[in-house]
Amino acid sequence: MVSLKHVGRIKATNKRCLVAFRTLPGDAFNCLIIPTENLPDNYHDSLINLVNSPAGQDANEFADVLNRSTFPDGSTMLPALHSQGRLVKFPTDQIEMIPSSNAHIILSELNAIIAEQRGVSVSDLSVGNPKNPNVEIQEVGSAKDISPKVGEDVTKTVAERQEEAAALLLTPDQQASKLRSEADRLYKEAAKLRKEAEELSPTKKKEK
Repeated sequence: MVSLKHVGRIKATNKRCLVAFRTLPGDAFNCLIIPTENLPDNYHDSLINLVNSPAGQDANEFADVLNRSTFPDGSTMLPALHSQGRLVKFPTDQIEMIPSSNAHIILSELNAIIAEQRGVSVSDLSVGNPKNPNVEIQEVGSAKDISPKVGEDVTKTVAERQEEAAALLLTPDQQASKLRSEADRLYKEAAKLRKEAEELSPTKKKEK
């Protein structure tokens, strides 16, 4: 059975993703993923073809080959994904790598195994680190981070944070349409509640 690198899923939702960076400089316990579910078809197909290619499988970090490959529109993949907010920061213990249908391992555990094999710490695995043999990849800037922040409601699930992040990818027209739909839903809900309230206790008309 073929074993594929860089392919994973989000533990809380089982949604598929590709892991661009297994660790980050100065942040060994977070990674950058590309959620694949809501990608445009041409982006999705290009990324899947790339991860299945010899170049994709030879790359230690998927971001390495992303930085050398282009989408059908001619844009370089890694900067394009970053500029569109499709690189999402996630805790490594919330990502499950699935090299095949009957094999899986938590990314944080995989990173620990790789670090042990290389005789370095997990912190030394990040791209650009002098102890990492990979070529340095141009920094892509700050990624969209949907991990819990200080003061944030920690009861919010990863799925909810993922949904919030996905909402940020909508165009203004799509956001406006979503808001209108939400307003219509709330209007109907309010009308229903008013009707139920009237049935329980009819409004008394003021006497003139």
